[in-house]
Amino acid sequence: MNLWEAVRTALNSLSANKFRSFLTMLGVIIGVGSVVAMTSIGEGASSQVTAQISTLGSNLLTVSPGRTRGLPGMAFGSRGAANLLTYRHYTLLQAAGLPGISATLAEASSRAVLRFGKANTTTTVVGTTPSYPSMRDFPVALGRFFSNYDLERMTRVVVLGNTVAQDLFGDARPALGQVIRVGNVDFTVIGVMEPKALGGRDLGDQVFVPLTTAEKRLTGSQYVQSITVQATSPAMTSLVADELNRFFLLQLKDPEKFTVTNQQDILDTIQGVTGTLTLLLAGITGISLLVGGIGIMNIMLVSVTERTREIGIRKAVGARRRDVLIQFMVESATLSLLGGLVGLAGGAAASRIIARFSGWATVLSVQAVVAALVVSIGVGLFFGIYPAQRASRLDPIEALRYE
Repeated sequence: MNLWEAVRTALNSLSANKFRSFLTMLGVIIGVGSVVAMTSIGEGASSQVTAQISTLGSNLLTVSPGRTRGLPGMAFGSRGAANLLTYRHYTLLQAAGLPGISATLAEASSRAVLRFGKANTTTTVVGTTPSYPSMRDFPVALGRFFSNYDLERMTRVVVLGNTVAQDLFGDARPALGQVIRVGNVDFTVIGVMEPKALGGRDLGDQVFVPLTTAEKRLTGSQYVQSITVQATSPAMTSLVADELNRFFLLQLKDPEKFTVTNQQDILDTIQGVTGTLTLLLAGITGISLLVGGIGIMNIMLVSVTERTREIGIRKAVGARRRDVLIQFMVESATLSLLGGLVGLAGGAAASRIIARFSGWATVLSVQAVVAALVVSIGVGLFFGIYPAQRASRLDPIEALRYE
């Protein structure tokens, strides 16, 4: 018996008991479907988070005050003074000309009430530097961002997020050139940012002013919350991190007073966490594959018993033990593969339904499809070994006598 004939015989045998075959495949269907759905959701979540973090800019390293404890970019606590970094450190870093750095950025934010006429809104005021739009991949839609001239002269200019612009001016009046009140200080609007969101947070609900202006006229504080640098390429991030550690150790005299966070480390950590959770969920749902395999073994043993006379006749006309073994192994693998195909289709459909109603992203990878089919065939072969061996070892004389 060749392989194709064995497959054809297996399909004929399964079609003779369609409902029983379906119930036998049910465990494999549920198992494969669950694994495919969970893997798709996990892959989608990982890609979505990665894409969102990438929108903050590429090749970025951030220097924060204090020593962060926990995962990179996910602080569970910090040690050291909260107020350590200043605008002076930013200017010294720019002047140092460290290798591998293409741009630098400093930020300090506070909350303030903005007023224009009878309209008012409370939002975040970000004091920052001119490189913000390019480093954060957050372009200006109307007008311009402030320049180094504005930073040096501490000019009272402001760039609005699109949501703030809508709150203050609506659609009836252009924002550019208008004078608004930020806290108790008048500012001239010189630009409006493009709409942007990150992880459900509306980045348009903030405004941007020169960092020096914010320190002098709004907060009265000389400290910044972070200093960010952009490496010239991903390959240079490790070198830049080492240079930043040396520079700020020289400035602050204590490694516990600052933390250098690599954006790629954050991405790697998040991808590692989501990958582990995906594997965990797939492993838990894969238990049903074990149940399905036991069901296959059970029904194959029943099939061997029901077809004892058939086995005896085949052996009597010259079939070898290997032929009988192959026939039942192929039948078991075919049963499991059919269940795997149905489960794959069901898992893909379930992941799309979940994505549609929950808003989560899902990604059905080729690796997941191949793995699901290989595992389903493997389950059938593994749990079909014992019934196939039992069938192949039947004595033809005793088998022919079986009623």
